[in-house]
Amino acid sequence: MLEGILIGLQTALSVQNLLMVIGGCLIGTFIGMLPGLGPMSIIAIMIPVAISMGDAAAALILLAGVYYGAIFGGSTSSILLNAPGVAGTVATSFDGYPMARQGKAGKALTIAAIASFCGGTIGAVLLMVFAPMLSSVALLFHSAEYFALMVVGLSAIAAFAGTGQVAKAIIMTLLGLIMATVGEGALFNMPRFTMGLMDLQSGFGFITLAMAMFALPEAIFLVLNPARSAQGDSGDIKDLRISRAEAKSIAPVIGRQSLQGFFIGVLPGAGATIASFLGYAVERNIAPKAEQDEFGKGSVKGLAAPETANNAACTGSFVPLLTLGIPGSGTTAILLGALIALNVTPGPRLMIDDPQIFWAVIISMYIGNLVLLILNLPLIPYIAKILSVPRNFLIPFILFFTLMGAYIGQNNATELLLLVGFGICATVLRFADYPLAPLLIGFILGGMLENNFSRSMQLYDGVSFVWERPMTLGLLIVAALLVILPSYRARRARLRAKGVADGD
Repeated sequence: MLEGILIGLQTALSVQNLLMVIGGCLIGTFIGMLPGLGPMSIIAIMIPVAISMGDAAAALILLAGVYYGAIFGGSTSSILLNAPGVAGTVATSFDGYPMARQGKAGKALTIAAIASFCGGTIGAVLLMVFAPMLSSVALLFHSAEYFALMVVGLSAIAAFAGTGQVAKAIIMTLLGLIMATVGEGALFNMPRFTMGLMDLQSGFGFITLAMAMFALPEAIFLVLNPARSAQGDSGDIKDLRISRAEAKSIAPVIGRQSLQGFFIGVLPGAGATIASFLGYAVERNIAPKAEQDEFGKGSVKGLAAPETANNAACTGSFVPLLTLGIPGSGTTAILLGALIALNVTPGPRLMIDDPQIFWAVIISMYIGNLVLLILNLPLIPYIAKILSVPRNFLIPFILFFTLMGAYIGQNNATELLLLVGFGICATVLRFADYPLAPLLIGFILGGMLENNFSRSMQLYDGVSFVWERPMTLGLLIVAALLVILPSYRARRARLRAKGVADGD
């Protein structure tokens, strides 16, 4: 193993591969900033370029750099414009955008950069240490466990609701689950709820829905509420400093979410998006009551948690890809295709047969995360100047990238009609004070929940998998606790307040 690491280190530090790391990080960062143009799109475009290089290690290092660079850079549009660049940075906008509105755009981008760097670097360390061991753990997760994991994700929806909005959050989650059923089902290969429209046969596009829930309502709000347009412009965008108290506050968050995000990324089918949502939910649920109220209003913990988790998960997703040959997400599925096209067979033998590829990719992640930090920190004051652009210019800019992102995501003009329709509905819901994040979570998890539940039902001829598989039962118990404990804490707080009022 030590010999393989040394060979991988020598490969990763070659001039060609160092240039691949820098190039991949640059491309990924700038592509990630554009709504709708996520890592899947650019990696698919760049596969012919990578294959033409002829060097499997260099090609994979380049494509991997684009992947984690896009996740790293996707936070920028989430923070500045409330338009998530990639799916994994949707949760970043929950607290990042409010911070930008408060004139703290520079600080928000700095926290995002540091949290991303730490999550990616710690993930790379864990990848090096635990990759062989975790490959066997990932094999223990079958359809039943993935179904239970999705239930855990849905049980944390209270974290995305404001005070007194849990009922509204549940309604929005159910609406998201309903929307996820549009298109071909898991059990029967037949279209459902498409109203005879061929364009809906594959369901609603995630990018379209994300843009409609966040970016489009923001542009409409800026038009309808001119006073809102002036907020946050007077802040000092060059203030990148994080106070000692803030650093002390986010340090344990980064530590916890690096671990949690990495292990979620290891599970095939989970990925950075689920890791970021779960990271945000966990940190809000374990925070003291006073800090819980700050989430969604510009909390530094609420920003650091998803940014750390999504980058750690991005690194963790390479465990099943390299050690088992199982793609953990759509992006790693494309990377798997690139590996096969390069005549590299991922799996348990890759570490033995091609150590220069296996270890070079892992070591390049250390270098890549350092490159991303060095590239991004000096640019933050200039990137944050987007907020100083007059709103009458910024609104068309948001609308253009929103429409472009929705169209490119599915390459279908119908997506533009859906975007406008959903955007108007989302604006009305925001006026009615309904949280939009639970709808998106329900939509993301709904498809995977249904697919894994259907497979489990077929395999066990019923729901007996719930008690026949201990890991499934354990995860469902965790989900139940996530639902019960917040209600129990709220009830105790009410009883305590009542006791004080009665003079006890």
